[in-house]
Amino acid sequence: MTELLTSRRAKLATLLKQADLDGVAFVPGPNFLYLSGLNFHLMERPTLLIAFGSGEVAGIVPELEREKWREVFPDAQVWFWQDSEGFDRAFAQAADALNIPRLGIECGRMRAFEADALRRHFGQHSVFDAEVLLRELRLAKTPEETEAIEAAIRVSEVALGETLAEVKTGMSERTILAILKMRLLANGADGFAFEPIVLAGGNSSNPHGVAGERALQAGEPLLIDFGAQLESYNADITRTFFCEYASDQHAQIYETVLAANEKGRACARAGLTAHELDETVTARLRSSPFADMVVHKTGHGLGLDVHEAPQLMAGNHAELVPGTVVTIEPGLYRPGEIGVRIEDDVVIEPGGCRSLTSFPRDLTLIGG
Repeated sequence: MTELLTSRRAKLATLLKQADLDGVAFVPGPNFLYLSGLNFHLMERPTLLIAFGSGEVAGIVPELEREKWREVFPDAQVWFWQDSEGFDRAFAQAADALNIPRLGIECGRMRAFEADALRRHFGQHSVFDAEVLLRELRLAKTPEETEAIEAAIRVSEVALGETLAEVKTGMSERTILAILKMRLLANGADGFAFEPIVLAGGNSSNPHGVAGERALQAGEPLLIDFGAQLESYNADITRTFFCEYASDQHAQIYETVLAANEKGRACARAGLTAHELDETVTARLRSSPFADMVVHKTGHGLGLDVHEAPQLMAGNHAELVPGTVVTIEPGLYRPGEIGVRIEDDVVIEPGGCRSLTSFPRDLTLIGG
């Protein structure tokens, strides 16, 4: 593990040199974990990992986390601070000792009060947005990282199959959600990638709706968007089912989304831009009779974060690189009536992509 973390910090050091930065400050989250192996909570106590172009690190850490920090970094520079004294003195001491002319911060995650403390003590003109640089850090997954995502996917797919076997007509969204959560944990998930989305009938037209007491009725869609978290890596899968039967138009909507999903999995490859992939998938939806039902992009990167770089969307002309894991999740939504989304997790390869998800995609009837 030590060698792995050292190699990751060396990769960051190369990126820092390219961006002419002396270091980057991280708050608890995926990048902090990726570089240190430490999983701290993002809480009211500022906790910072500062990584340098040399590959070394320093920290500003609450006193109650001293032992946890020292287990991993016994010799690194660190400024501990007590709740009773506040954190400003630790920030000031770190700034004086480190004397960093150009310090980057992860603006997509760092909160205003931590950024303000850094600017106050390190200098207003010494702190820079490093978000674009940091998108490159975890972009291409190692084979081991891809295997970890696959393991989370396997747990998720088994849990989904077991859940569907219990679903009955008349069950509430909340009951189905409870079954799904229990099956995820029973099959070995450490937790949930995010709060699972379980939506029946017209509720399925809200892409990020919240499960409630709505009962699943015959002829209605059931949209399930979920994923296991396993050893900090995430799965993100969506399937849409129909209770007992699907009307002809609902079946046509479903088949349109499935065709777009298949198109995305067929064309995704290294060298293709995120824009081009999104354009290809979305064009399949917009050329259908349901063009007015398109409301979101094609997908996003997946790993330690559920949503990370790259974003598969119009205007993102970054090329996909081998090893990147992304979701391909076209959807169509008619407010108050139906939502259909089919989401797969794929790893980008030089000549195409490999789907890490294998749960059946054909229109499936459940309940009864």
